[in-house]
Amino acid sequence: MDLSMTLPTMASGMDRGVLNAWCAAIDEGPYRSLAIGERLAFDNLEMHTTLSYAAARTERVRLAPTLVILPMHPVALMAKKLATLDVLSDGRVDLVVGVGGRDQDYRCAERSFARRHQTLDDQVAELRRLWAGESPHDDAPAVGPAPLQAGGPPIYASAMGPKSTARAAVWADGNMGFTLAPNTDDHVAGFQATRDAWPAAGRSTAPRLSTSFWYSLDADAGTVLHDYAYRYLKVFGHEGAEMMAGMTTAAGLDAVAEGLQRLAEAGCDEVYLVPTSTDPAHLSEIASLVDAGGAPRP
Repeated sequence: MDLSMTLPTMASGMDRGVLNAWCAAIDEGPYRSLAIGERLAFDNLEMHTTLSYAAARTERVRLAPTLVILPMHPVALMAKKLATLDVLSDGRVDLVVGVGGRDQDYRCAERSFARRHQTLDDQVAELRRLWAGESPHDDAPAVGPAPLQAGGPPIYASAMGPKSTARAAVWADGNMGFTLAPNTDDHVAGFQATRDAWPAAGRSTAPRLSTSFWYSLDADAGTVLHDYAYRYLKVFGHEGAEMMAGMTTAAGLDAVAEGLQRLAEAGCDEVYLVPTSTDPAHLSEIASLVDAGGAPRP
């Protein structure tokens, strides 16, 4: 199982120096990918700008937007931005796309929240068509540059339910989920549903299975984890945010280790850890949990 790390762009205290430290430690550590999430109506660093910066500050790790809320964006502009990132990173981009769940972000982006699932399906097809060098419309040349990776970066879905998983199985290279409690078996059913959806859609290849979870290694890890989750989720209302924040379990190194072990045993291919504070010193503690090949230590 591959281990990947998310930049703490949603946490407080992020600046150039902190970002440099995280990029260096991730690139030098046992991590396959460096990830960044997207929100608009929030006080985080903008994802695409930060990914471009990370591309310049790293040499080895894959770069993963987790995730691009594709229906919030004009698809030709995203084709150009992502192809540019692929060129500037020397072909290190893994794309994760989804519809998100926050109407306020769509309103800020001046895009419709309606029919977003169908929009996503159509946009993925259009991304691949544009990356193949086809014209966006009759009187326009191709949208360049061509991605460095042949056919464009691999595209993973962020599908949560059975309907969205079935749709994703038609076009995605795999699926990325999210779990509040990695040291439980809550993720097992989702992994199996994804495995079943791919052959049901006529796919001959197995999906790449990945997931992510919030964690804290701070001295008061439980409080930091809860407060971060609540702040991030309060867009869904106080009661919902409080309930979900109370379900988070990856507080402390032992809890993170147990979560990684459980996910590996369930057949997960890659785990993206999501830090809840900006202290880069914790990265060495996380690195101690995996062997040279990236697998969790028993």
